[in-house]
Amino acid sequence: MDDLTEQMEVRRQKLLTLKEEGNSLYPNDFKPGHLTSQINADFGALSEEQLGALKTDFSLAGRIMGIRSFGKASFFHLQDRKGRLQVYVRRDRLGEEGYRLFKLLDVGDIVAVRGPLFRTKTKELTIDTRGLRLLCKCLRPLPEKWHGLADVEARYRQRYVDLMVNQEVREVFERRSRIVRLIRRFFEERDFLEVETPMMQSIPGGAAARPFVTHHNTLDLDLYLRVAPELFLKRLLVGGIERVFELNRNFRNEGISVRHNPEFTMLEFYQAYATYEDLMALTEELFVAVAKEILGSLKVSAGDHVIDLQPPWRRLSLVQAVQEFGGASNEEVATLDGLRALAQAKDLRIDLGLPYGNLLVEVFERVAEPELIQPTFVIGYPLEVSPLARKNDANPAFVDRFELYIGGKELANAFSELNDPLDQRSRFQQQAEARRSGDELASPTDEDFLRALEYGMPPAAGEGIGIDRMVMLFTGSPSIRDVILFPVLRPER
Repeated sequence: MDDLTEQMEVRRQKLLTLKEEGNSLYPNDFKPGHLTSQINADFGALSEEQLGALKTDFSLAGRIMGIRSFGKASFFHLQDRKGRLQVYVRRDRLGEEGYRLFKLLDVGDIVAVRGPLFRTKTKELTIDTRGLRLLCKCLRPLPEKWHGLADVEARYRQRYVDLMVNQEVREVFERRSRIVRLIRRFFEERDFLEVETPMMQSIPGGAAARPFVTHHNTLDLDLYLRVAPELFLKRLLVGGIERVFELNRNFRNEGISVRHNPEFTMLEFYQAYATYEDLMALTEELFVAVAKEILGSLKVSAGDHVIDLQPPWRRLSLVQAVQEFGGASNEEVATLDGLRALAQAKDLRIDLGLPYGNLLVEVFERVAEPELIQPTFVIGYPLEVSPLARKNDANPAFVDRFELYIGGKELANAFSELNDPLDQRSRFQQQAEARRSGDELASPTDEDFLRALEYGMPPAAGEGIGIDRMVMLFTGSPSIRDVILFPVLRPER
C-alpha cells in the first residue's frame, strides 16, 4: 500500500509539473483519424518501402500500455478500443517540448499521437511519432499481474481495470454483445415483436422467486422489481400480439454463486398456436444459429467436456433422469415414501416434508442435473411445481413443460401455456394456501391477469432463456461473474 501511495504521489507531481509548464491537462478537442485495427488491416502486409511511399501521417488516440526506453529512443504500445499498435519516440523527431512531455508520461496515460508508419528491425508495424499530446493523466499505476490475482473479486470489482489490461476479458463482452444481436435478429426474422414490460410491478408474478421490494412515494405503494415478465407478455398474447419477445433484466432476492446473480438478463418469448414441443425445435435452431455464427462449429468446449449441439437433442423425463443418474427403481420414484427413502439413502439433506412433485424436483437437481452435460430437454414436470403451465392431456398430474440442460446447468424453461382462466384461478388459490402455510416462493394471485385470461388467450407456448448462462456456454466462462460487467458484490471494507 505504501508503494502504491508513493507511485500515486509521483504521478500527481508529474501532473502538477505539466500544469505549471502550461499544458492543457484534460483537453477535449482531439479527433483520432484512425484506429489501430484499421491500420493493421490496411497496412500490416506492406513492405518497408511501400510504407515509406505512403507519405501519410496517421493520428490515433489511446492508452499507453508499457514503455521501453533505449537511450535516445523509446517505444510504447498504444491501445484503443480495437487493439494495439507500437509507437516510436525520439527526441529529434518530437523536438524538445514534445520530448519533455513524453518524459512526464506514464503507463496508463491516454495520449494522442501523429506520424507516419514504418517497420522496426523486428518487422513490427510502428508509428514514428511526430506529434504527441496528453489527453488524460492516469493517476494510479496499472497492475502488473492482474489476471492471476488470487482475489478474483478485485477484478470483478474494478472491471474497468480488468477490461484495460486483459484483452480476453474484453473479447468475452464483445462476444456477449454479438450473441444478443444474433438473438434479436433470430426472432425478428421469425416475425416476433420485441417489447418492454414493467420492471416495477405491484404483484411479483411469473416465477417462484423472492422479489426485491421498493416503495413509490407519490402513490404510497410498495412495488417489486420483477422476477419475470411472463404475466405481462401473456397479456400481450391476449391483446393479439401473437409472437412476442423481450430481452431484459430480472431481479431475484436470492443467493449468489457461480451460476446466480441477483440481477440477470433473460430472453422470454411467446408464440401463439405453438406447443412446448414446437419450442424445443425453435430452441435447437436458436442455439445452432448462435454457435455457427460465434464459433463456426457446433462443438463447444466446457471444462473437461466437449458439448455437441447437433440436433436433435435428447429428451428425458424427470423420473427417467432420477432413475438413470440416481440409480433409483420404479418403486422409489413412483411414490412419496419411495422418494423419501431414496433421499435418505443417498443423504441428500433435503426437506422430506415436501409434496411429491417438489421432492421429485429436489432429488433430480441433486442426482441428475450435474450429469446432464450434453444438451438435454427434461420433460414430465409435476403439476404442483408448474402453476402457469398447461396440464398434459394423457396424464393431468403432469404438465407440458421442459427445462433445457447443457453442461450441467439449466439454461431454459418452457411450457405450453395455461389459458383456462378457471383452472388458473384454482392454481392461484392453491398457491395462496401454500403462501399462508409458509411457502414464500408460492405465486401470488394476480386478478388482472385472470381478467385478461377471461377475455381469451390463444393456445400458446412460452420460454425463458438465461442469457448470462448462454454467454457462459459460448465463451467457456466458469462463473456468471465472468460474463456480467458489474456483478453484485459485498461493499468494500
